[in-house]
Amino acid sequence: MTDLKVASFFSGLGGMDLGICGNFIYLNKKYKKNAVSIVYAMDFDKPICNIYNANFKHDCHHQDITKLDESDVPKHDILLGGFPCQSFSVSAQNPPRLGFKDKRGTLFFEMCRILKHHQPRFFVAENVKGLLSANNKKAFPLILREFERSGYFVKYKVLNAANFGVPQKRERVFIIGFKSECDFNKFSFPEPVLTDEFVSINRVLEPEHLVDKKYYFSERAVAGLKATKNYRIMNKGRAQDIDGPSNTVSAHLAKVSLNSTDPVLYINNRYRMYTPREVARIQSFPENFALTESKTVNYKALGNAVAPVVMWHIMQAINKVDKI
Repeated sequence: MTDLKVASFFSGLGGMDLGICGNFIYLNKKYKKNAVSIVYAMDFDKPICNIYNANFKHDCHHQDITKLDESDVPKHDILLGGFPCQSFSVSAQNPPRLGFKDKRGTLFFEMCRILKHHQPRFFVAENVKGLLSANNKKAFPLILREFERSGYFVKYKVLNAANFGVPQKRERVFIIGFKSECDFNKFSFPEPVLTDEFVSINRVLEPEHLVDKKYYFSERAVAGLKATKNYRIMNKGRAQDIDGPSNTVSAHLAKVSLNSTDPVLYINNRYRMYTPREVARIQSFPENFALTESKTVNYKALGNAVAPVVMWHIMQAINKVDKI
């Protein structure tokens, strides 16, 4: 069987890429190798490319996609891309059109440009659930329309990582494009593996005696929290129930505070943040995945990543298209 060739854009540290390739162990479970080979990967952030390159045999190119000639991208069967979405707007035209507030808003169109040129059999795009409601729910239909205009039949669904054995409540919208209407009709998104009892973060936390003191909040920070109403309800600095899945980890974890919206831990009467390795586990990266950069860069890369286990299950669903 010939491997499907994959081109990966906005690759980050490689969550989608690891998931689509498979051949890793997470929480004592083997996620089998898929018949794919990555022929191209790129990201704009050089330090994050360094993490990727420490973990894969092929290179992630440090590249500005706006300056990338589409003919320099090798032919491929699947295009991957978790495109940035912070800057989308809907311009006041009739009919309304998708616009952008700054340069980052153009990057989605770059992905469509490459799709139009190469016309791969499939594409997989990922984004935050909030994309569905962006711009008063006007942006997402236009995004789907742009994908369709690129030559694709499109399906989308919100998947929660907790449903697939990941110790994190992480909802993301996955958009799958199909060049063939036959493939489109055959495809179904993966069904949840877990629906009631989820994997707890307690399974992935470091023993407390091994956690460096730099991850603990100071007495001054705790005193500041106690002086606010949030101390009783913790509706901002969210102390996690370690017997359940974590709230969503984000790219802001390097700056997490007890009054932030990011999850924190309260264990043995002490507050602390997650370590980068704990975040990697919460995101379903295997133990041998190297975190080679600074604490700040590792947090950013991990918080922006796609959970590899979720991407692996999506690839299983794509594999079924050929077998039906």
